[in-house]
Amino acid sequence: MMSILFKFLVITSTFFAMEGVAWFSHKYLMHGLLWSLHRDHHKKERPGYLEKNDLFFLIFAIPGISCLALGTLGDIPLFSWIGTGVTIYGACYFFVHDLFIHQRIKVLRNSQNWYLKAIRRAHKIHHKHTEKTDGECFGMLWVPLKYFMDANKNKES
Repeated sequence: MMSILFKFLVITSTFFAMEGVAWFSHKYLMHGLLWSLHRDHHKKERPGYLEKNDLFFLIFAIPGISCLALGTLGDIPLFSWIGTGVTIYGACYFFVHDLFIHQRIKVLRNSQNWYLKAIRRAHKIHHKHTEKTDGECFGMLWVPLKYFMDANKNKES
């Protein structure tokens, strides 16, 4: 029987590894081969609540669902824990990106938390670039250090 600590380490490691996957996918797939799906996230192309970019929610859910299914149905617990880490990251991505940053539901609008201010500012800088090849700040939970430094400096002022 696997220890609870090992399960925790697998789930936590997977969660943090997903930031690298998200960064790579955002920079090289969403701003590359799959720009046609991501473009409307940078340039509003038509009215409405949903964007083509929202399809990435489904695309990126597939590995988590697959791992959870394989772990459960195939009786391979390691895959269940990996799937749990992927799913927790997906939930955090939804809350941070869609709810907090883009305010699809108005929450934490006036947060003065230095961490939240840093990721919001980095994402805003990312969206200043409206073309496929332009851009910076492709991460979601960890952005370039200068944004954390600026947010922390403003907190102390």
